[in-house]
Amino acid sequence: MDSKRLLRTCRPALFALTLSKTLAARADIPLSRPVLEEREAVRRQAAQLRLVRYSRTRDTAKRDELVEHYMPLARKLAARYRHTSESYDDLLQVASLGLIKAIDRYDPERGYAFSSFAVPTILGELRRHLRDHSWSIHVPRDLQELGQRVTRVTDELAAELGRPATVAELAARLDVTEEAVLDARQALAAHSPGSLDERLNEGGDAGTLVELLGAEDAAMADVEDSVMFDGFLRQLPQREREILRLRFQEGLKQREIGALVGISQMHVSRLIRQSVDQLRAIAETARPSAM
Repeated sequence: MDSKRLLRTCRPALFALTLSKTLAARADIPLSRPVLEEREAVRRQAAQLRLVRYSRTRDTAKRDELVEHYMPLARKLAARYRHTSESYDDLLQVASLGLIKAIDRYDPERGYAFSSFAVPTILGELRRHLRDHSWSIHVPRDLQELGQRVTRVTDELAAELGRPATVAELAARLDVTEEAVLDARQALAAHSPGSLDERLNEGGDAGTLVELLGAEDAAMADVEDSVMFDGFLRQLPQREREILRLRFQEGLKQREIGALVGISQMHVSRLIRQSVDQLRAIAETARPSAM
């Protein structure tokens, strides 16, 4: 509709509305239902006229007026997702952004109502936000979308069959593999994972999940050193290796080792000292290559 023609159509109604409101205010009586309906029709026509003017001028001030006028629509659509983990303030911001996009993209020349265009645009922004930002763990988009389809089809088949649907039935209805259905179900659990402090058995003594998590074994740090040291020991003669084993592994005294090996205690002490120095030199040589 042409903007001038729209303005000519609105002026008589606006005048009548203003007059009726003035009389009602002076008489302190409520407006009648026909007047309220006419008032709402005039508001819609005035908003449509502002949309026409904004589409031609792209005046940001006019866009701000339109945003303020249609903000109740954004609030209503944002409230649909109050049940999600996102706060209402965040949802309202996303809905407001969708409203601005709808105002910028709306073409009055096409002849359809603004609300018919704005509602899908705002809902699309809200769903996109929930899909991309409300998951606790990153899940591929195609798996997220399949998970939503699985949820919807699960309810549909349960209503049709009168019982929970099997994985095979879900896969057949969705035209995917059974493995894909199972993956999608697991992906849905990533949307809001359970707490590690949650009890494994209600009312029981099974403890919490965090108590079952593995911890780093302190002895694992010694495994690599032990393997490396065995390689160093192989570079010593058999007798020196045996003396070191008896001294540091079996805990024998030097006198006892000398009696077993057939040498003096002083000789045992000298061999131990030489073997330790040799091992230290081997370790120092091997350190650069190991780094």
